[in-house]
Amino acid sequence: MWIAAGLFLLTLFSTLAVGAQFALSYAQNRADIPLLIETYANIWQEPELLWLGMPFAFTLLGILLAHELGHYFACRYYGIAASYPYFIPAPTIIGTFGAFIRIRSPMVNRTALFDVGLAGPVVGFLFAVPALALAIAHSKVVPGIAETAPVIFGTPLLEVLLAALLRPGVAVGDLLLHPVGRAAWVGLFATALNLLPVGQLDGGHIVYALNHDRHRRISLACLLALLVLGIGFWPGWLAWAVLLLLLGYRHPALLDGDAPLDRRRHLWALVALAIFLLCFVPVPFAVRWF
Repeated sequence: MWIAAGLFLLTLFSTLAVGAQFALSYAQNRADIPLLIETYANIWQEPELLWLGMPFAFTLLGILLAHELGHYFACRYYGIAASYPYFIPAPTIIGTFGAFIRIRSPMVNRTALFDVGLAGPVVGFLFAVPALALAIAHSKVVPGIAETAPVIFGTPLLEVLLAALLRPGVAVGDLLLHPVGRAAWVGLFATALNLLPVGQLDGGHIVYALNHDRHRRISLACLLALLVLGIGFWPGWLAWAVLLLLLGYRHPALLDGDAPLDRRRHLWALVALAIFLLCFVPVPFAVRWF
């Protein structure tokens, strides 16, 4: 518990620091990203700047916590032992590498595995959508802002749809997202990553519960797709493919692996696919060299 609390506090600090820089750039109508040395140097000189990072940090940590608590309470429902969420602080442009829980006992059956895998992405998504909608509704219109950004954040389908609904006639590329929207974007990106149908990811658990015989083949096909995306779109997918390959295909043990899933959970699998398509972007980050 103390380790989890300490990691959370460190992640709170790192996301507050990053969020402060996003807030300063937003106030000045700039699309700059937080530079790591400059970010922490500014916080060292003016610690009160951390207050500016609250909208970004609280939104992002809220989405990540909702995701992990979805897993945690699904485990509790089925009597599966699980740890408290562990957050991972990181000196990156988003301030964290996400969060996770440790499952410490076997899964009851395929239904339990499916529900535990699905609960996190669905709950996190439900928290991210209103945050992104609110941010888009209150974001600034700065024509040509995308042309001045040193790092361009990809635009998921959900952002396109919400922008068309809430800001009709405004090009998505002309919207300067409020820091809350940037945090929601990170939440959607994390949701898409977790729903990849590979190995031990949430999407991998869902596929394994649906059809464990095809799980390995689907995982390998997804890894090949990531390699193609890494070569043709964003090199980061290559690193992600290697990491997933190293993590392997292991799943929590099932006490009863024969009981099939009901029809309702097959429909929920389609919901998971829809969430993935709404959140996924082939090029999450693109660096512009001036």
